[in-house]
Amino acid sequence: MKKFNLQLFDWTVRTDPGTLEVNPVNRTSDNTTGNDFSPTMKTFYDTSLLENAREASVFTQLGKKQPMKGNKVEWRKFNTFEKALAPLTEGVIPAGKTFGMTKIEATTTQHGDYTAVSDRLELESYDDVIYGASEEMGAAGGETYDTLTRNIIVAGNSVAYCPTISGSTETAVASRKALDKTATLTPKMVNKAVTWLKKNKAPRFSGNTYVAVIHPSVAEDLRESAEWKEFHKYADLDPIFKGEIGTLHGCRFIESNEAKVWRGEDLTEGSRYLTVKTAITQASATVAVKEAITSADATALAGRTIFDEDGNEYTISSATSGAAGSASLTLSAAITISANKVLAPTGGAASGDSVYATLFLGKDAFGVLEPTGESFEMIVKDRSQIGGPLNQFSTIGYKFNHGAKILYQERMLRVESGSSYADTDEEN
Repeated sequence: MKKFNLQLFDWTVRTDPGTLEVNPVNRTSDNTTGNDFSPTMKTFYDTSLLENAREASVFTQLGKKQPMKGNKVEWRKFNTFEKALAPLTEGVIPAGKTFGMTKIEATTTQHGDYTAVSDRLELESYDDVIYGASEEMGAAGGETYDTLTRNIIVAGNSVAYCPTISGSTETAVASRKALDKTATLTPKMVNKAVTWLKKNKAPRFSGNTYVAVIHPSVAEDLRESAEWKEFHKYADLDPIFKGEIGTLHGCRFIESNEAKVWRGEDLTEGSRYLTVKTAITQASATVAVKEAITSADATALAGRTIFDEDGNEYTISSATSGAAGSASLTLSAAITISANKVLAPTGGAASGDSVYATLFLGKDAFGVLEPTGESFEMIVKDRSQIGGPLNQFSTIGYKFNHGAKILYQERMLRVESGSSYADTDEEN
């Protein structure tokens, strides 16, 4: 596939009264041969956009699909019956059970984006710019759709935390902030998650397995385990799902960079952490720090929250800029703390490390719109349609309505862990 960078071309904004405004328009002054944008090619580009959107949908492939209904999407599920364990009385009609249906609704949101390509870039570029832009727009649309779905289902109320590990000793963890790099996802924890789904009678996907979406950093830790290696010496299971990397304890693993990672932003431009300069033995809200804080850093720090090494959380009311050793923080609550203690950004672990979510799923745990038809529209307009009075640009874009909802909390378990990459991976 040919590579190019649309950002190398000019960006313009049309603001003249009565003219069509398009921002940005990608242009070129190079004089090379190119392609015409015929109606036949438009259909081809539309298809490319949709295929790339589908290819990027990792979470979406696992949801129960539902068509649109107005500006809401609706899922319905029948109520279950209890077991009839009591024996019948001869000649007596039992009371019977009422039967009903639960309706779950979610309001849809609309999202979209586009890019504009000038006539000269389209006609004179050596590369097929329209095709390249449609591929990239399709991928961006699919990733956007999938991330919106992920953000909804990762907020489920069923969660387990991997224990921290020191040698052969495991220590239970009760919250996200208590995780660290040693709290990796192990085969033992996978087995516990699968058992949790079984005990909740979560139905399985095709292939009689559950499914987990796992981040590559967590997947590497799991693949390094002896149990994973031993199982995959002999197992030769054909992948069922997009991105599938293997199976363990009756669960198929799908690897995705979009598996949720929590990690707070660095506290300053030059440092992730701030270090206490002088011990505070009598509670005070002012903390001197060793690192330099610029005026821009000071402004950005106001309102942010931080962890101390014990996992206590504080809000920064304001920060005083200064060179290394002369800057300070003012907290919203008084603190006592020793010198050289580290203050870390909140968002992930109290250590400042990233925390990863591996979602273990039973079938139909959540519902999602099918990303076709009304819910995903590819819009490619050639310069004769959109390019103004002189046909000077074409546009390539996408638009969709998104809706997703957790349908069964008992069919979904979020397992939070650390990773050997927890000190470098960014939040997504």
